[in-house]
Amino acid sequence: MKRLLSFIFGGFMLAACGSADVKQTVESPVLSIEGGQIQGVAADIEGVTVYRGIPFAAPPIGENRWKAPQPVKPWTGVKVCDEFGHPAFQGAHYDGGYTTEWGYGDEKPYSEDCLYLNVWTKAPGDVNKKLPVAIWIFGGGMREGWGSEPEFDGKYWATKDVVIVTFNYRVGPFGFFAHPALSAEDPEHATGNWGTLDQIEAMKWVKKNIQQFGGDPDNVMIFGQSAGARSTKFLCSSPLTKGLFNKAVIMSGSGLMKPKAENAMPAGFPSSGQPTLAEAEQSIKEVCDWANLKTAEDLRKASTETIYALADVYTRVTGKRTCMNSGPISPYVDGYVLPKAFDDACMAGEIADVPYMIGYTKNDPPFMKDQIVDFCLNRQELGGKAWAYQFARPLPDDGSHPEDYLKGAFHSSDLWFVFKSLEHCWRPWTKGDWDLSEKMLTAWSNFAKYGDPNGKDGGVWAPYSTENAKFMVFKLDDKDQEASEMGEPLLP
Repeated sequence: MKRLLSFIFGGFMLAACGSADVKQTVESPVLSIEGGQIQGVAADIEGVTVYRGIPFAAPPIGENRWKAPQPVKPWTGVKVCDEFGHPAFQGAHYDGGYTTEWGYGDEKPYSEDCLYLNVWTKAPGDVNKKLPVAIWIFGGGMREGWGSEPEFDGKYWATKDVVIVTFNYRVGPFGFFAHPALSAEDPEHATGNWGTLDQIEAMKWVKKNIQQFGGDPDNVMIFGQSAGARSTKFLCSSPLTKGLFNKAVIMSGSGLMKPKAENAMPAGFPSSGQPTLAEAEQSIKEVCDWANLKTAEDLRKASTETIYALADVYTRVTGKRTCMNSGPISPYVDGYVLPKAFDDACMAGEIADVPYMIGYTKNDPPFMKDQIVDFCLNRQELGGKAWAYQFARPLPDDGSHPEDYLKGAFHSSDLWFVFKSLEHCWRPWTKGDWDLSEKMLTAWSNFAKYGDPNGKDGGVWAPYSTENAKFMVFKLDDKDQEASEMGEPLLP
């Protein structure tokens, strides 16, 4: 529930984010950022201000479709940022499954006009406060999702004296689409990784603007889960992110790939799951030629719905699958955004030399643990640190949702705890769940502040190493009443 504390300045006209309607002012300072002036609204917790739907780039529509993020369009007056922006265009969420878990349905319509971000802070306008900053990258296979999903409510992060930013990026064929005609427009920076460039643009926006929100642009953590964790890995291996962050958290995004994962990849693609730009161009061009979309002009004139459905229609008619619909989307190794696949960059010591936290949920695929161990040992070998964890709390269930994949400590179940957003969920939480959530939020926010989940003075959770082959396990005791103490080893 939004609490809009407002009063009217005589004759002072305000425009809302994403709307030309006149809005009342709110009791928060006016901030000057790229594009113009903005004003936040009170979050539904005392002392926290939230800014919803701040544009961080021009809408990627029309001529901007499949281009790097363009400068934000300036506005006049003061935008009152009280509404989240449009999620990226994607398939409709069916009734059931993860829709049941997260309660989708209140968001704005999906749109290609999606490049908006959100900020929660306790110190708006205090440019000398220099609070640590956390940038959240949502998951969804890089095909779906958005930064304002209910489980990503950032208000409790702000109470921990961290400025948290969530944002949308282009997904599916609008975010990851390579074609020779598009590459020819900028051969020096040919990529197809539009969604990754959106993520980098959000990081650049933070660097340039977050001080207005009380944040420290030189103390930034990036973190994400599932495809957001994979995105975090890619950002850690991109030369374009140098100087934009100094710690990273990888949640249920594996670590270093194991040989047995090769069977899951499309034929002809690298075992890392990252096709080269040339491979992606060839695969996507075949589909577009079949649809008689041969030039950049043809592609940009095609409707949103046509582009979204193109690969699936092609597969149904021809029986052939392409990199557009073969498993989870991965950014392309293009020599610009990503010079190397993540595994290759790790082995060469070319990922960001920052502290890492990395982990998984108990119901994630079993191979994920081994991949995380390999990543941690790689960091140790190169002189770095990585703290490993497992989320092992089976979520409480009232029996009303029969889906097996929503039982136990399933993939994504830890999100409620990392954001302490349990109030948005239907599950019958115990006091122990709230206590466990507080422990996890404290660990994650400590990492944002100090690069150590224990806090500035260290503690029982040590980085994973050959000498300390232990994961932190987050769970409840046998009675599900109290959160277990930190420091437990993860037994084989």
